[in-house]
Amino acid sequence: MMLPGRLLLAGLLRSASTASSAPRMPKEQLDPFALIKDEVSEVTDRLRSMVVAEVPELTSAAGYFFRAGAEGKRTCPTVLLLMASAISMDMTDGLENKLRARHMCVAEITEMIHISSLIHDDVLDDADTRRGMDSLNFTVGKKLAVLAGDFLLFRAFSAAVSLDNTEVVSLLATAVNNLVTGEIMQMSITPAQRCSMDYYLQKTYYKTAALISNSCKAIAVLAGQTTEVQALAYQYGRYLGIAYQLIDDILDFTGTSASLGKASLSDIHQGIVTAPILFAMEEFPELREIVEQGFDDPSNVKTALEYLSKSQGMERTRLLAAEHAKLAADAIDGLPESEDQVVLSSRRALKDITQKFMRRTK
Repeated sequence: MMLPGRLLLAGLLRSASTASSAPRMPKEQLDPFALIKDEVSEVTDRLRSMVVAEVPELTSAAGYFFRAGAEGKRTCPTVLLLMASAISMDMTDGLENKLRARHMCVAEITEMIHISSLIHDDVLDDADTRRGMDSLNFTVGKKLAVLAGDFLLFRAFSAAVSLDNTEVVSLLATAVNNLVTGEIMQMSITPAQRCSMDYYLQKTYYKTAALISNSCKAIAVLAGQTTEVQALAYQYGRYLGIAYQLIDDILDFTGTSASLGKASLSDIHQGIVTAPILFAMEEFPELREIVEQGFDDPSNVKTALEYLSKSQGMERTRLLAAEHAKLAADAIDGLPESEDQVVLSSRRALKDITQKFMRRTK
């Protein structure tokens, strides 16, 4: 039986500090993803069983991104379980085990919603790759891919109902609503909105940050935390998600198809304007006319890239990402003081994740 997260973390920390009587490892060297990898693996195993359907073809499609080797980095479960440890309160072992199981359920629900959104996005974008492999819609066709995404949402909210907490269900439903709203904002954008940084950031929150921010808050709600702690958990997820997307915007211009697991320059070729182009437009107002026209014309793409190359668009996007990463870390620093080593290590790990996102290359 899996040990509670607190015991797993405590054991790992003791091992790191006492093995071979070596000097204590600097905190920065403790991989945040390693702290709770066993629990995250358990979440992944349970997800494989949760997506079993009556029809074998649906089981295969719904479990496509939960197969061994296809799970991705499992960032959402990692962040959520670290958040659960970071705001942990003293309680008896029995109550702690029950709460940890509920928090793991939130991690499972969030991952299913996340994967459902990726599947639906790939259908809408007619994408043929995801995570360096064939997309689900490319593999099984659009109809079955859409149904697989729908089935994951059904499974997610069936699990959410089992938590018997209407506020948590409402938070998760809000996240799904935001995902849909963000996609509609992207599909129905006007020329003026295409040139607006405020519009871009709001859309980015809906599409990338709403799920993790609301899920972080759900973790705090289930823990019985104060409204102040709930707000800080939400803020961490919000700023972390936006920082992640800003770096993603940069990588879309600088990365290769092999490193990204999808086509490079995919956003601009789909007519999607992101932060680097918006910042370049501030430096070169003549670029605005091109942006308003869109990028159906390949010559517009070429012109926009030329302006971007001589602008500070990339640098300013990275600075904006760094600002959001710092705001996420500040939210963790704002949590109530604690002397518990598991709590402190989890908070350090959450802050380290913000920097990992800043350094990522894929």
